[in-house]
Amino acid sequence: MALHLGAQYILEHNVGISDAVLLDPLTEEAFIENLKKRFSHEQIYTYIGTVVVSVNPYQKLPLYTAEVIEEYRSRNIYELPPHIYAISDEAYRSMRDRNLDQCIIISGESGAGKTEASKVIMQYVAQVSGKGREIDRVKEQLLQSNPVLEAFGNAKTLRNDNSSRFGKYMDIEFDFKGDPIGGVITNYLLEKSRVASQIPGERNFHIFYQLLAGADPTFLETLKLSPKPESYGFLNKSGCITVDTIDDAREFNLVKTGMEVIGFYRAEINEVFQLVASVLKLGNVEFSHRSNSDGTDGCDIASTQELEDVAKILGCMEQNLKSALTQRTVEVKREKVKTDFSVAGAVYARDALCKAIYSRLFSWLVQRINDSIKVKTEQTKKVMGVLDIYGFEVFETNRYEQFIINYCNEKLQQIFIELTLKEEQEEYIREGIEWIHVQYFNNAVICDLIEKNNVGILAILDEQCLLPGNVTDKTFLEKMNTTCKDHPHYESRALRKNQSDRSLPHDAFRLKHYAGNVTYKVDGFIDKNNDLLYRDLSQAMYACKHNLMKKLFPEGNPTQKSLKRPPTAGSQFKASVQELMKNLLSKNPNYIRCIKPNDEKQSGKLDLDIVKHQVRYLGLMENIRVKRAGYAYRQVYDQFLYRYKMLADETWPSWHGDAKEGVKKILANQKIADDEIAFGKSKLFIRNPRTLFDLEETRRERMHFLATLIQKVWKGHVKREHFLLMKRSQVIISSRFRGFYGQKQYKRKKAAALLLQCCTRRWKARKLLAELKHQKRMEWAAGVIHKYYLGWKVRMNYKPKFRRIAGPKVARFMVVALRRKFLLNVRDKLPSLSPIDNKWPSSLNMYKSASDQLQVMHHRWRCRKYRRKLNESQKYTLREKATASDIFKDKKVIYPESVPHPFKGDYLNLRGDMKWKKIHSVTHDINLVFADLVHKVNRANGKIVQQLLVISSQALLVIDHHTMTLKYRIPIEYIEKISLSPFQDKLAVFHMKKPENGDKFAKKGDFIIGNEHIIEIVTKSSLCLKNKTSKMPEITISPQCSSQFGNSSVQVSFQQGAKGLEPGIPGVKVTRKKHLMLISEP
Repeated sequence: MALHLGAQYILEHNVGISDAVLLDPLTEEAFIENLKKRFSHEQIYTYIGTVVVSVNPYQKLPLYTAEVIEEYRSRNIYELPPHIYAISDEAYRSMRDRNLDQCIIISGESGAGKTEASKVIMQYVAQVSGKGREIDRVKEQLLQSNPVLEAFGNAKTLRNDNSSRFGKYMDIEFDFKGDPIGGVITNYLLEKSRVASQIPGERNFHIFYQLLAGADPTFLETLKLSPKPESYGFLNKSGCITVDTIDDAREFNLVKTGMEVIGFYRAEINEVFQLVASVLKLGNVEFSHRSNSDGTDGCDIASTQELEDVAKILGCMEQNLKSALTQRTVEVKREKVKTDFSVAGAVYARDALCKAIYSRLFSWLVQRINDSIKVKTEQTKKVMGVLDIYGFEVFETNRYEQFIINYCNEKLQQIFIELTLKEEQEEYIREGIEWIHVQYFNNAVICDLIEKNNVGILAILDEQCLLPGNVTDKTFLEKMNTTCKDHPHYESRALRKNQSDRSLPHDAFRLKHYAGNVTYKVDGFIDKNNDLLYRDLSQAMYACKHNLMKKLFPEGNPTQKSLKRPPTAGSQFKASVQELMKNLLSKNPNYIRCIKPNDEKQSGKLDLDIVKHQVRYLGLMENIRVKRAGYAYRQVYDQFLYRYKMLADETWPSWHGDAKEGVKKILANQKIADDEIAFGKSKLFIRNPRTLFDLEETRRERMHFLATLIQKVWKGHVKREHFLLMKRSQVIISSRFRGFYGQKQYKRKKAAALLLQCCTRRWKARKLLAELKHQKRMEWAAGVIHKYYLGWKVRMNYKPKFRRIAGPKVARFMVVALRRKFLLNVRDKLPSLSPIDNKWPSSLNMYKSASDQLQVMHHRWRCRKYRRKLNESQKYTLREKATASDIFKDKKVIYPESVPHPFKGDYLNLRGDMKWKKIHSVTHDINLVFADLVHKVNRANGKIVQQLLVISSQALLVIDHHTMTLKYRIPIEYIEKISLSPFQDKLAVFHMKKPENGDKFAKKGDFIIGNEHIIEIVTKSSLCLKNKTSKMPEITISPQCSSQFGNSSVQVSFQQGAKGLEPGIPGVKVTRKKHLMLISEP
């Protein structure tokens, strides 16, 4: 079987013993030394049979890329070095191909990498399973459930920055093709006591810090929260607020995204964070002591602000919440009596309420996730479960939580031993090997000590919780001393056998677990097992208008009053563990044992004492001994033959017979004793690891010999190939040289022949050329002689007729001829009749002046002819354009833009407007010259107002364009002067005369208007004034001008850069400062 290149690289760099079953000698020290050796080379995984031992590297390693996944995909578990991918692939293929439901059990103490291991498993399953839109959606929901549950269920501890404070079992459900279609999550024993208190150096659950660091300030304000964790009593007492390895703001966004992907509604997300905020706010509620009149102690709320905020968030009455936190209702002989809490009692009630809200919210989240990821259709399902649960815990002070956790680990160890032995026995039977009874420590006696009905510790604890009267942790310990005194795995200082053991406190008991002795302090056992919440608090929460509260506190419903005592925490956990064990027994188990290398979370460091402690309580040596009790090593015949076929001449280099017979040939050749091996139906079994090591050593020596042989043959092959290549090269060189030499001789002879031919042809050509040249010279000479003869003969005939004045006549003739030619050229090449055609025929310099005069005369003639064709309207338009040119050409920057556009005049089609007809019937301004909306500048403050400007032949009319009412009319003859700037602006200042008894509107002074057609406005106004007074107004184009606004003289200054006006949006800024008005860009 050929290996991939990546697989070969992995195998070649394997360090130490990859399967601890093959260790020799088998000691705890040898096992830990092997782990250390592999860990130092970044090989963090080691097998114990099919069990994976994982050492947390505390760093990112290139072990989880897509390429590595491909290497382990569909490979035998022993084909490549140990990896989580190998056991994940084995479980996935067994589930998919053999329809065997699987479970992967991950255990280890906090900080050992259990959570990361579960993520790696889910990553692998997501990668190797099928693709598709719905499949990808399910995968994404399953993967996104991790960050959500980690935020609400994980916290920073002294041992781990992301420690899971709950147990999680996830069943991933697949269809018949092996594609994920859904899942179910079960949670176990959330450490809710962390909500109210943490030891120094630890943090509360992540979600509290993520909410404060990552939520939008507006959202925090709606939750009545400030972004400072130091402001909250549940967060500031441990002295640890931030963690270097955690970005709370980024994680908050991931949590929100995860909840949206899973399918939480936005309203549900807001309600969840409202409950988280209410827990923080309740933690800030403080109580003050009050002495009652009957001598009892009472308490009051020290500050009601926090309570008001909680009441608003939860939608409950503040008085009800206050009463539930400070008083308790007790039923005595069917009568209800309210008693006051002391300060300590109120704090206990407040903390119990906060823990209840948070733990029930967490359970609701798990159920809500299950509702989203569960299989929606009825179909045959295959299941692969992943159990991420707390490992065996041994602290300096062990309490109720450690007792419950260690009980769970005892059950897991029990099922591990049972299933491992069962698997071994089934394999022996399947292969036809005689089963050998294995001696091992059976921890069922410890499980019975804890969980047995009536006499187990959990039963005693529940019995004590149900007893009336003053029941304390001490009475519970006394009851255990009485019931369990004869049990060999129970110890207490009160027992005779342990009275001299000073390492055992008087308020504690000790259990001899499979992983070692653990001492538990009984302080808090009764309260934590009761896990009671006062009914007043439940009813107050049920009365809240918050949607989730009624679901979280159904026992608070006053219409469903029940006198039945709720189950204790211990009995609930026992039932959960039994259900879990039943679930695991129905599946094929796979195990991952996680080990923490050091307490400093430092990469590359392995503390032997810490690792030894974990190896013991994980029972790893016990696992190895069980695996080695019969045959330590087993291998399929084909793979064994492939690896060791070089050890026998009969099987090397290839064996074509039955694989089992080939293996026998190899073992016979190595002279291995019969009692050391056993032949199964498909596998070879080897009893002693030393036998396998001897085979490996012999193989290594044989491989060295084969490598030398291969090297020798290869070198001979290379030399022979080199010789043959040299020989072929010599033949080719000889043939090429002979060909080259023959070709060279041929080319020399050919060149010589060509040279001789060229010389001969050149001589003949020269001779012919000389003859032709001589003949041509003779013909030319004969022609010259003939011409001279003819000339002489003519002169002789005409000589008597020549006169002396013939020269001047010839000159005059030439002048007349040239003049005639010039005129005819002008006649034939006259330009078109278009006045704008500037073409003109060229002429000699002597006729340049005449040509220019003719060009002017021709242009005037065709212009006159063009004008005769025009009607009166067209003539007036040309007159306007000519006037505009005289006024603005080379003076106003915007003038060239107006040249190609005809003056339209009435831009608003006002002539047909009925309101205008009504106005001109009053003003008699029938002849409308111009009409358009203009921007008029207010004389007092520079504000710009849009008005309708109408220019008639008699006056200027300013009209309100909304109502079409005449504001004022100024006769045209009152225009004295018009001023403009030479810049880009489209503004004009109209200077008005001030007759003493004139129009009142003219007395207001000059006015400034702006319009896109300002050139047309000024031109038409000037022509109207000229038609009225036979005199053009004075038009000034300058950056400054003086204007008269009312009785004030104002200097108007135009600033370069000012633009034209746009409708509704003045494009210039006009500023009036006393006697100065500045017009500029804004």
